[in-house]
Amino acid sequence: MAHKQITDDLDALLQALPSHFQQPLHGREDRSELLEVILDLGRRAEARFLHEEVYLHHGEVSQEDIDFVVDRISTFGDDNRAGIERTLHRISAIRNRSGQIVGLTCRVGRAVFGTISIIRDLVESGKSILLLGRPGVGKTTMLREVARVLADDMRKRVVIVDTSNEIAGDGNIPHPAIGRARRMQVPTPALQHSVMIEAVENHMPEVIIIDEIGTELEAAAARTIAERGVQLVATAHGNTLQNLIMNPTLSDLIGGIQSVTLGDEEARRRGTQKSILERKAPPTFDIVVEIQSWERVAIHPDVETTIDAILRRRPVSPEQRWMDEEGEVHKELKTLSPAPRPVLAPAPASLPSTRFSRIYPFGVNRSRLEDAVRKLKLPVTLVNSFTEAEVVLTTKTYYRKRPQALRAAEAEGVPIFVLRRSSVSQIEQYLMSIFGLEKPAGTINVAIKEAQDAVDRISAGEADIELSPQSSFIRRLQHQIAERSNLLSRSKGNEPTRRVRFMRPSDYSNGP
Repeated sequence: MAHKQITDDLDALLQALPSHFQQPLHGREDRSELLEVILDLGRRAEARFLHEEVYLHHGEVSQEDIDFVVDRISTFGDDNRAGIERTLHRISAIRNRSGQIVGLTCRVGRAVFGTISIIRDLVESGKSILLLGRPGVGKTTMLREVARVLADDMRKRVVIVDTSNEIAGDGNIPHPAIGRARRMQVPTPALQHSVMIEAVENHMPEVIIIDEIGTELEAAAARTIAERGVQLVATAHGNTLQNLIMNPTLSDLIGGIQSVTLGDEEARRRGTQKSILERKAPPTFDIVVEIQSWERVAIHPDVETTIDAILRRRPVSPEQRWMDEEGEVHKELKTLSPAPRPVLAPAPASLPSTRFSRIYPFGVNRSRLEDAVRKLKLPVTLVNSFTEAEVVLTTKTYYRKRPQALRAAEAEGVPIFVLRRSSVSQIEQYLMSIFGLEKPAGTINVAIKEAQDAVDRISAGEADIELSPQSSFIRRLQHQIAERSNLLSRSKGNEPTRRVRFMRPSDYSNGP
């Protein structure tokens, strides 16, 4: 049996606060439940505990109070984060438009020993592990102890890539909570991927620890590291394995997703449509751990098998583990029914059957979405907040930036569908797919054959040809055929009779 031990160096954080904010905290018996202290210019200072929030002083926070704290902590980096040397506390700044600090979030950092008892056998297996979970659920805390156990108990060469000094604390000397593990600091978050590769090439680690893989470059670096035989233990954005499947930036961590067209015989044998989603490559991580709370996790011990099952609509059986008050770990295999499959939209042949009627468009042209809903006569309502939505619709560009609204939606478990672009065709294809309105393959084939016949007729001497009315998706395919054939093409008319016209470039030089 294992019990948690907590160290928090709380006095070091309190000493960085003005005395009139320290005093109310010194006398509290529940200091161990303090989460953070909030200092905003012109407002009352606030202490946030696990179960309540209290004001620390009757007066407002002044610029002198903020400067007092800034003078007693380390320098802020590009991510507006600083710390206190040899502690795990994190101080984050809010700046005004001129760059002046007008707010501080002083978050208490704690080293919790005993958190990995629930997954210790997985850590010691030598397999690469990805930890998922909502913000504040304890991913970084668990990652810190993983580093210590592997370095001290397993005597492995462990290197931590510490982007914001979240894992090993501030200053040049890492916090004792990581044991013998070595720490490489990252000058700016944009360079995390290059430091990951540098760690492998320069320091011969057996294990690399990474907090918050969030970009394509970092995902690619993780794959490179795994291919060199180094064990990876990392965290990533998202609550569940399904979140990664629909995340175009991070899906490579679990092998990547691609659309595949099957032959008629194979499609009949599988009992599926001809166009399906399949995994592109072996996953970077062998195991995924979904952290549900401090004492409960769900484990996918074979990511490759699980991803294939999800994509083929088969039940998946994550292992449930939880720790009781005595520190005893319990395990249970729970068979789940097939879940709706989140995917990169649009993927017509393999979207889930769930119909989302309340959509929150974030970064997607709202008027285009409204037009598409009206045109397709769908029972869809566009809402103004993710809290009202059954699904969030955004674009790949916005998703990569990780804005607060999308992070909050993910934290609440709201599905997020990602379009490659906010174009009319992408929006229509997405809506047609989730409501089962896809054009049959035969219709597309007929439209493509018509376009190819038009190319032949123009090559034989005809000046221009108008094709039959088609959806925006099929018109786009016809425009591509014209471009490959060195012909001009224009769309004309209004929906639903909008159609493509093919023309010779030489004839068009005198006007359409």
